[in-house]
Amino acid sequence: MEIINFTPYSALLGGALIGLSAAVLLLFKGRIAGISGIAGGVILPEKGDIPWRILFLVGLVVGGVLYQLLGISPGVESIQPVTGKVGLILAGLLVGIGSALGTGCTSGHGICGLARRSFRSLVATLIFMLTAMITVFIVRHLVGGA
Repeated sequence: MEIINFTPYSALLGGALIGLSAAVLLLFKGRIAGISGIAGGVILPEKGDIPWRILFLVGLVVGGVLYQLLGISPGVESIQPVTGKVGLILAGLLVGIGSALGTGCTSGHGICGLARRSFRSLVATLIFMLTAMITVFIVRHLVGGA
């Protein structure tokens, strides 16, 4: 396996910023920075707290765009999906269903839950990782994808 564009400093900075944003959200809003929960709260609001959720989601997109525009990205010109629109929609629906069944996503469980020493988040994160490994194996070795 060859690692392309290995950028430990930007990865370290990105991880620190994700941790900082999760801590700030927990400290000031008392909320966990789980992206599926934040997005779900925009679609089905419970407490009328939509503005901070929208700002958080916009910040995710704007942060990525700024990173690219400032020219500090590690040589990623474009990302091309290896499937069509139907495949992307199906994948998105499966991720959404999985997040609902797992009562959270990788950011909520993997970052925030593990930091809070949640056993449930540990189990969920291990299942996420195992599923990802099985998926890569199937796609690369059985289906013949890239």
